[in-house]
Amino acid sequence: MSDGALVGIVLVSHSADVARSVAELATGLAGGGVTVPVAPAGGTEGGGLGTSSELIAAAAASVNRGAGVAVLTDLGSAVLTVKALLAEGDELPENTRLVDAPFVEGAVAAVVTAATGADLATVEAAASEAYTYRKT
Repeated sequence: MSDGALVGIVLVSHSADVARSVAELATGLAGGGVTVPVAPAGGTEGGGLGTSSELIAAAAASVNRGAGVAVLTDLGSAVLTVKALLAEGDELPENTRLVDAPFVEGAVAAVVTAATGADLATVEAAASEAYTYRKT
């Protein structure tokens, strides 16, 4: 981790409402201690369903504190949009990672883990581990 900076979290959904709600849920469940930089990037610039490279890049820039940025996505084309941004190399902050994790559970795990001051690899592992959460 860099100078006590926290890992930033970007939540990319095809719906602005879903991205915003998952961000609210994750930060709420993380408790009232350390405030992790979390930004939703949902929908298109015009407010429709879809994904937007511009909204994702702006969200990533807004949560970048120098410790890395974890990006979680909801569905396939959101993944493709983030991969395209990563491939371009200059649209997202350095040390930005696309995290393979379930959207809601992974977001909660990522934010809770980031709040402990964990590094990007640990935040990514915690979010990915959410695939193993059983509900029965």
